[in-house]
Amino acid sequence: MSRPSLEVADIFRAHGAAWRKANAGHLSLGQLKVMSAIERCRTAALGGHVAACEDCGHVHIAYNSCRNRHCPKCQGAAARDWLAARQAELLPVGYFHLVFTLPSQIADIAYQNKRVIYAILFKAGAEAMLTIAADPRRLGAQVGITAVLHTWGSAMTHHPHVHMIVPGGGLSPDHQHWVSCRPRFFLPVRVLSRLFRRLILEKLLTAHKAGQLRFFNQHTALTNAAAFKRYLDPLRKIEWVVYAKEPFAGPEAVLAYLSRYTHRVAISNRRLVSADQRGVTFRCKDYRLEGAARYRTMTLPTHEFIRRVLMHVLPKGFHRIRHYGFLANGQRAANLNLARKLLHVPAEPDAPGPDAPKPGESEPDNRASDQPCPACGGAMVVIETFGPGQGPRRPQSRDPPESKAEAA
Repeated sequence: MSRPSLEVADIFRAHGAAWRKANAGHLSLGQLKVMSAIERCRTAALGGHVAACEDCGHVHIAYNSCRNRHCPKCQGAAARDWLAARQAELLPVGYFHLVFTLPSQIADIAYQNKRVIYAILFKAGAEAMLTIAADPRRLGAQVGITAVLHTWGSAMTHHPHVHMIVPGGGLSPDHQHWVSCRPRFFLPVRVLSRLFRRLILEKLLTAHKAGQLRFFNQHTALTNAAAFKRYLDPLRKIEWVVYAKEPFAGPEAVLAYLSRYTHRVAISNRRLVSADQRGVTFRCKDYRLEGAARYRTMTLPTHEFIRRVLMHVLPKGFHRIRHYGFLANGQRAANLNLARKLLHVPAEPDAPGPDAPKPGESEPDNRASDQPCPACGGAMVVIETFGPGQGPRRPQSRDPPESKAEAA
């Protein structure tokens, strides 16, 4: 796959210093670290290696990646590793996709309280799903949930929502049977929505009472408990958005979806169109429209573009992928083996090959042995490695790609 002509890293390198200066004192340490990581990613600042073709002698330099989870260039290998672990966990049943979204009024205060309110979003969505699914009038089973947090809309505005992938059925209360849902229906969306609404509001009031929430600028008055309750009261009377998509065609379709969504960042390099004196232009979708009309481009002033990218930096150590129900981490393996037994399929999945990545193990950057020679297609082997801030001692056949900022 060819390298995009414009990257977020190019914009950060060209304008990041001015943006940091203009916003000094208003940036978190996490945001500063993300900027630095993206700027240094796959440059000599992080070191790298030299590979040579065994057949024609072509020499290529590959620079190390930053591996930051917010970097657009570093999510491919992480997604592949994660998917390799998840592939063995898929069951031979239909899968459903649901989306739980916070209303804008709560999204506004969530930005000031990311760790607390994003966790509430996860917990309330999962609790709503598990409670309704366990109801004998609905499914009457313990379901399994893989939940992924996204905090952005297509225009990179703050839009916190959780995607949930759920097998179409679950374990009976006595764990003696697999209970299947109807072929194209999982759970009633309106019932889920109203329980989700109640749980979010209850958990927010509890967090406020415990002093876990902080408010700034136009929301400072919400520090008062009565004012906070008044702020939330109108939200009890509106319908909240819980969206259920069509069920996936099969386990392979689930993996294809997850490969696009689990390790996505606010904007990919391939959505960028241009960066000039007018600002940064990128492709986005207007979900209010249908068909081809929903695809358009948007231009933001460069400093606003950088602000929106950094708006989605997660708190340190915050897990954006979580598992619930019979897929919860503690009992996942045992529950999956039980589910396979009840579904009359082999209890143990096929073991990965000796060359398959282990869960949590990242693939080396641009692993030379896995990439054929661009000149003749021969095998590439590493002939030299060099550390951060150093350069290769050997000459190369052609210069490695430069960012526009570096070229300038």
